Amino acid sequence: MGTIGSRYRVLIVDDEEPMRLLLAHYMKEALNAEVSLAGTCEQALHLAKAESYDIILLDLLMPGIGGFEVLKRIRTDSANKSTPVIIVSILATSIAGDASTAYERAMALGANEFVAKPVTRNALISAVKGQLRIKI
Repeated sequence: MGTIGSRYRVLIVDDEEPMRLLLAHYMKEALNAEVSLAGTCEQALHLAKAESYDIILLDLLMPGIGGFEVLKRIRTDSANKSTPVIIVSILATSIAGDASTAYERAMALGANEFVAKPVTRNALISAVKGQLRIKI
């Protein structure tokens, strides 16, 4: 884990490149973070298995196996089992055909926090710093 003066390692998982780049900008600007980007679920799982991160920002609406399954696999089989995961998703309410909310489902799978899209810089930085226990 990073300490004062060190660089935090952040994995950003989102299939939309503009969102990945925006989140990367926020992390670099606020934390001087070293950022890895994943645009697919497969890339995310590969990176999560191979590298240790201080925090993971994860979108839920992803093609392929989807963000919920990525979260589940990170929590069960990766170098990041205990790494804080912040869900960054437009799915703030319910999932079609599912009585539980995306928030409840993500938390049940081991997410640490949920930031709804559209993301505001301050909400995201606050959530990240809270998970990293950095004084704001």
